[in-house]
Amino acid sequence: MPELPEVEVVRHGIQSHVLGRSVAAVEVFEPRSIRRHLAGAADFAAQVQGVTIAAVERRGKFMWLRAAAPAAASGRLEAANRPSAGAADLAVVVHLGMSGQVLLDTGRTAAQRHTRVILRFARPAVTLRFDDQRMFGGLHADELVTAPDGRLVPASVAHIAPDPFEDTYELDAVVSNFRRRRAPLKSLLLNQELVSGIGNIYADEALWRARLHWRTPGDELSARKARDVLQRAHEVMAEALAQGGTSFDALYVNVNGQSGYFSRSLNAYGQEGEPCARCGARIVREPFANRSSYRCPRCQRR
Repeated sequence: MPELPEVEVVRHGIQSHVLGRSVAAVEVFEPRSIRRHLAGAADFAAQVQGVTIAAVERRGKFMWLRAAAPAAASGRLEAANRPSAGAADLAVVVHLGMSGQVLLDTGRTAAQRHTRVILRFARPAVTLRFDDQRMFGGLHADELVTAPDGRLVPASVAHIAPDPFEDTYELDAVVSNFRRRRAPLKSLLLNQELVSGIGNIYADEALWRARLHWRTPGDELSARKARDVLQRAHEVMAEALAQGGTSFDALYVNVNGQSGYFSRSLNAYGQEGEPCARCGARIVREPFANRSSYRCPRCQRR
């Protein structure tokens, strides 16, 4: 699943093409891809068509296109799709899931084999195409609300914690939260309500850099070690972002269809049997929550 660096690459690409532009038309080819919009495809199209994009924003693995102002002409969100009252603006939330892609083309591009939703912008024509082979991702229209940290976010994202690249991220508070919990350290890193944006890839890489075993309970960590692994997560995601993210196959690409190159820099994730870049021991793969976890058995002892 795309993690923070991959989503940020896509977010930046979308913003560079649609900022200040108005949605001229909405086409929904697969209702399952807007299943989170409870009022259905017709209401989704009515909410989104005509809105002007003021910003393309992100928190963790979630991103959204924020409307410039309440779109009175588009009507109000249906009650079934309105999580809270008092929100002022509209957002089009995009979640990539396992295989979602946001692709941008100039002109009036036709739907492709895995195209699920299209947003068309006019003058000059630009097509924003949401393709999703496995259909775990999707789009929905949502109202903006104030999150606990004070940031204006879609209501469906309000429970997600700030990520390490946000101004409202408080490292010391996350360290304290980690050290109060008995859960394994990797589970804490993946808990999007504690710190968002970190997924399986960058958790393994951060743990490798911090020389910590993924099973270590949070309440056994010193403040220094907890802070170090979180700083390492920020560090490795910044490096991945600079290289366009991590691509293992054709499912993750940027808005121009290009892959990222950070997979060449991975030290732990996916490196089973390869020598550790630090000590030479062979990287091992272990089962973790229906997934895999990779570590160096010498550098990352329990």
